[in-house]
Amino acid sequence: MSRIGKKPIDLPNGVSVSLSGRSIAVKGPRGSLSWEVPQRISVKQADGKIVLEREDEAREARALHGLSRSLVNNMVAGVSQGYTKNLEIVGVGYRAQVQGRKLVLALGYSHPVEYNLPEGINAEVDKKQVLITLSGIDKQKIGQVAAELKALRPPDAYKGKGIRYQGERIKLKAGKTGKK
Repeated sequence: MSRIGKKPIDLPNGVSVSLSGRSIAVKGPRGSLSWEVPQRISVKQADGKIVLEREDEAREARALHGLSRSLVNNMVAGVSQGYTKNLEIVGVGYRAQVQGRKLVLALGYSHPVEYNLPEGINAEVDKKQVLITLSGIDKQKIGQVAAELKALRPPDAYKGKGIRYQGERIKLKAGKTGKK
């Protein structure tokens, strides 16, 4: 049995869920999200809670049970509280700016790198222009945008320069030793 899949999802105040066929739509104070539930999973709503059940004990149904519950729980948390992800830029002269729906990054290349933010994702940059805060209601989309930004200049293994998640520790390699 899936321990995660069996847990009911509590609906906070101000969050409403509508079920129609295989589609589930969650609406809250920060916005609304919808998702298509897989074939072998059924969704029921009762007493301010959402319960996901699998229709049979097939391997695929067991695999999707916990995943589906987690995705619906992320939707409920996203429309009620929202999600944020922080990225740090490390390196001399490396910085970021927000210009409308664009993130303009100076990452040591001969040109500035422009990244268009997808709909539903907002970015803020601190005063020192080295901390990027991504926020939105879709956890998966925020993680994808953060990964794409990190891929523009991954942390260097020798000096640690590049874009990294806040709090991420990079194990640096020792450089070459001088001739004696």
